[in-house]
Amino acid sequence: MLLALAVLASQVATIIRVLLRPHRDPASRISWIAVILAVPVVGVLGYILLGETSIGRRRIARLRRALEALPPPAETPAPEIPARHQPLFRVGRSISGYPPIGGNTARLLADSDAAIQALVADIHAATEHVHLLFYIWLPDRNGRRVVEAVCRAARRGVACRVLVDDIGSKHLVRSPHWLAMAAAGAALSRALRVGFPLLRPLNGRIDLRDHRKLAVIDNRIAWCGSQNCADPEFRVKARFAPWVDMMMRFEGPVALQNQHLFASDWAAWRGEHLGALLLDPPAFAPEGFAAQVIASGPTVRNSAMPEIFQTLIYGARRELTVTTPYYVPNGALHAALCAAGYRGVAVTLVLPARNDNWAVAAASRSYYADLLEAGVRLLEYRDGLLHAKTLTLDGEVTLIGSANMDRRSFDLNYENNILFCDAATTGEVRGRQESYIAASRAVTPGEVAAWPAWRRLWNNMVAVLSPVL
Repeated sequence: MLLALAVLASQVATIIRVLLRPHRDPASRISWIAVILAVPVVGVLGYILLGETSIGRRRIARLRRALEALPPPAETPAPEIPARHQPLFRVGRSISGYPPIGGNTARLLADSDAAIQALVADIHAATEHVHLLFYIWLPDRNGRRVVEAVCRAARRGVACRVLVDDIGSKHLVRSPHWLAMAAAGAALSRALRVGFPLLRPLNGRIDLRDHRKLAVIDNRIAWCGSQNCADPEFRVKARFAPWVDMMMRFEGPVALQNQHLFASDWAAWRGEHLGALLLDPPAFAPEGFAAQVIASGPTVRNSAMPEIFQTLIYGARRELTVTTPYYVPNGALHAALCAAGYRGVAVTLVLPARNDNWAVAAASRSYYADLLEAGVRLLEYRDGLLHAKTLTLDGEVTLIGSANMDRRSFDLNYENNILFCDAATTGEVRGRQESYIAASRAVTPGEVAAWPAWRRLWNNMVAVLSPVL
């Protein structure tokens, strides 16, 4: 009797906590309450471990101190952005404070191996500093190539700083290559350290991760995209290979915004302040397009990534093309994509045919019928796991980076993206998107309608639980 009362009291207390927690989507509240009522003990423990997005008070305070100690992002005149696109950049600035700045150029790399080769060349050519931040860095062929480049740069006196996620890059951290970089003189740090797993929940959720993938070389060059520091064969999940990514190399003032972002993470996790690097920016040619870093995470404004995605989708007038490996949207984002189709925008959504996450695959397919009914061209990429996270609209604006269209990127992960306005460079991204489309198969309304009831039931059940995942 006493045990039953204790369980009931814990259920009531946890449900009250669910209802009082700020910034929680109503669907998420309902899902958690359903789980807590259906499986009392498991549901309460699940909410304690995974129900909230705090990284811990001390970590939040450290991040805030790091940001306050940095000089504000530099502002340089931006080329004239068409009036219809200006609101997109205003929303981006409201998220992480970075204004659109002009004078940028970019190069789209041919594939994952070409991106690593070009990054290694940049590290070899560095004269002042090399800053690298990766969610996953594997000690495989490409991972070791970057390790060796960092070691050589550090030995010749270049300031090399390497930051990796503690879980995503655990294979590198436990390998001799991590020690080799330290021995060569590189400064190393791990974001969101797990520590002792049983005690980790006392200091915030264990699955909040630094999902960013960026590099900054000499304050002049910035790398941004979906690619981790690894081979496309991605041997930790080899049966889904190759992993197909898109990475861009930017030159210009937007590199300083990526530098500011790296410096904030570095100060938070390593404790070293790099504000001096932001006080003396290099001179850039005035020619070039407007670009803006958009960074999000659990300590940034709630729903930041869904807001920028929705703003871009509603901003499309003629064409909208999206590639993402994980499509588990909130209601507003899904409604925005369907609304674009209904208002006559040529909307194309490309997803992987085989997903490395079975729950995401099932939840994604629960949205297929709505998308097809709205006129969205829905395709499944067949030549590997399409991991590129890109959005282009009207042949003029591109968003590229690490953020997926799923709840992890919305609520749990630290992400970095670059938004830019340039028809020529957007045309290059569109060309790459078209190559993905050519390697994909179209999903038809008839095919989805013919799914057996058990498959529709499974997809919808997983989608109902997606706010909990």
